[in-house]
Amino acid sequence: MKRLYYLIFLLILIGSSGTFGQKIVPSERPNPTQQKMVERGYGMFIHFGINTFGETEWSDGSIPVEKYNPTKLDCDQWVRVAHDAGFRYVLLTTKHHEGFCLWDSKYTEYDVASSPVKTDVVAEVSKACKKYGLKFAVYYSLWDRNAPSYKDEDPEKYVDYMCNQLTELFTNYGPICELWFDGGWDRKPEDWNMPRVYDLVKKLQPHCAIGVNHTIVYKENERKSALPDSMITDNKYFFQYFPSDFRLWDPKIAHKGDKKQYLHDGKSYYVPFEHTICISKNWSWFGKKDPIPTRSLDELEELFYWCTDNQNTLVMNIPPDQTGRIREHEANTIIDLGRRLGLKPNKPLPTNGTFISMHAPARATSVYGKDVEKYGARMAVDGGMQTRWASADTLATLTIELDESKPFNKISIFEYQDEDYSQDGFSCYRSNRIQEYNIAIFHQNEWRTIYLDNESMGDCKVIRFPQSYRASKIRLEITKALAPPSIKEFNVIQY
Repeated sequence: MKRLYYLIFLLILIGSSGTFGQKIVPSERPNPTQQKMVERGYGMFIHFGINTFGETEWSDGSIPVEKYNPTKLDCDQWVRVAHDAGFRYVLLTTKHHEGFCLWDSKYTEYDVASSPVKTDVVAEVSKACKKYGLKFAVYYSLWDRNAPSYKDEDPEKYVDYMCNQLTELFTNYGPICELWFDGGWDRKPEDWNMPRVYDLVKKLQPHCAIGVNHTIVYKENERKSALPDSMITDNKYFFQYFPSDFRLWDPKIAHKGDKKQYLHDGKSYYVPFEHTICISKNWSWFGKKDPIPTRSLDELEELFYWCTDNQNTLVMNIPPDQTGRIREHEANTIIDLGRRLGLKPNKPLPTNGTFISMHAPARATSVYGKDVEKYGARMAVDGGMQTRWASADTLATLTIELDESKPFNKISIFEYQDEDYSQDGFSCYRSNRIQEYNIAIFHQNEWRTIYLDNESMGDCKVIRFPQSYRASKIRLEITKALAPPSIKEFNVIQY
């Protein structure tokens, strides 16, 4: 009998441990839900909806539902591409800011069921994820520019609407591993009643990780969102949206020294960061009528390494076009990236090797505006993508000291580029300043050139050497530029 009681107690303990920690609690380590999220690590983001047919990134809820009309809708193809590219999960934009829903919601007529193509996209993507062995995640905009209840003076009226729709999503479409909220800036944080919304989702699916864009602020009870580059000190910044299981600041890149401890009501919580990146060269989220070139494989590879490092995650946006399919050139690029990275199911994600230049002493021949604090040479090796060294002259040199005992065989350079934004305020066109340059190392009391190029630096310059070098210093010499050059990150790596 004692053995039977012990077995029952053990089963209860095992059962309770499976759900323990699913809601965020003060901690210095990831709970089971967060740990599973970090282990997934790499997901495909899918922006698709009425904006796809309105040729816009954001719309105000007035695009007629008849505009939504994919002629060759193929959700299976989307997920097949994700599988072939090595993604672990698919994150589907179920409702963007305009309020158009990709499922048949009984709480609105602004959805696919009222359109010419009535396919329940949420159902089809969920089904395809099961077929190809991927996890399913959903994006849901808090902001809704179509729902009448959103304009009600009582914010709880719209929270009711949200909870009704979230109940549909979390009871009708199987397991959902992640919920990605956006658009919170349109109201005060307390108007969203996140504790109520969070508890509802956790009740329906306790293992779902929940995040809200612009999660963290610099000061408690203020609304200035903290940039990821600032998040390099534990227990310094505060939740704007609580509770949340992970941090978001779309589309910024976290600091290489990203920290995980954030404060709410005087208590410290462990919170990983999820990155968002577009495969398109100009940061377009929704597919457009005209095809857009993809980012280079080198840039995508380096961003992958950066964003999945340090217990953080990455979702890569690959949008279907107006036919309802992912374009072949984008599918080819992301599948090629997966093969280059050697992604395998249930295997750890690959890493970038050892950075030997991070935080090394650096100097430059000139600094823009003589503002060393903002544009000094050290900003090129500080681990932050929102900081940069900027020269005052078009001909410039950046020199970094290295530990000569440490070898390296790779260099990656993120050049600051000029950006020309389109009318939608999101899509941008990047152009290089640096046109010709060389890289030299100081070894055995002399400078030796190890790389020379007379073409523009490109979106992300990656140089792989057939041998390892050791040097006490490395020097980037810019010999031709269209404007004073600037470098976000100059990384010397042993790969």
